[in-house]
Amino acid sequence: MARINKFSITLCALLFTSLSMTPLSHASEQARSSASQKSHQAKSDRKKKTTSSKSKTTAKKKTSTVKQKTAAKSKTTSTVSKTASSRKTRSPALKTASAKMVQRCSARKGHKKKCVNEEVKPLTIADAHKARVQKAQKTAMNKLMGQIGKPYRWGGSSPRTGFDCSGLVYYAYKDLVKFRIPRTANEMYHLRDARSVDRGELQSGDLVFFRTRGRGTADHVGVYVGNGKFIQSPRSGRDIQITSLSEDYWANHYVGARRVMTSKTIR
Repeated sequence: MARINKFSITLCALLFTSLSMTPLSHASEQARSSASQKSHQAKSDRKKKTTSSKSKTTAKKKTSTVKQKTAAKSKTTSTVSKTASSRKTRSPALKTASAKMVQRCSARKGHKKKCVNEEVKPLTIADAHKARVQKAQKTAMNKLMGQIGKPYRWGGSSPRTGFDCSGLVYYAYKDLVKFRIPRTANEMYHLRDARSVDRGELQSGDLVFFRTRGRGTADHVGVYVGNGKFIQSPRSGRDIQITSLSEDYWANHYVGARRVMTSKTIR
């Protein structure tokens, strides 16, 4: 009986200890699992933070790069615009500096003199050559017109003695061109320094040639003065005069024209 009681007591003690130990072990396992979960969560949080910081850094770098490129483009654009604006502002100044102001005045009887400032633009090279040729043509015309009414004289080439046809041309052009003016009409017609001109393109100062006696290519010469007319020293007993090219006699004996005054030939 006493042994049975001891055995039962022992069993009770073992059961009590096992029951008391089970929740403790279960609690330790729960604590371990919660600790591992916490550590895993902390690690994931760290990874997230690291990733987010990296992405933020990358975004910042991209943003700064874009800003730098934009700033560089804006600087380049501003530089180009400044250069263009400076060019625009310089060009009128240059134009103004190259232009000249001339004062032109006009006066009437009983009225005050009025003066106006006009801008004279500088001549281009082509305009300058044209102006030189026109000046030479005007000089030749003035010399020729001053001889109208003077008598024909065979072999003459001076206002003191009179002129024949080629002598009149020689007198008008000898000091205006670079080459030597020949003394006969036929030589003038074959002059290498002169350019052939169609009848429809005649200009003031061109030489017009005729064949009146059947000798050589041309035996008579005059100077075209415009409006279908030319000045000539016709023949013995006639004075220097202006004649129309459309007259039957001269139209029938016309052989051609030469231009002796150009920008390359005048002095």
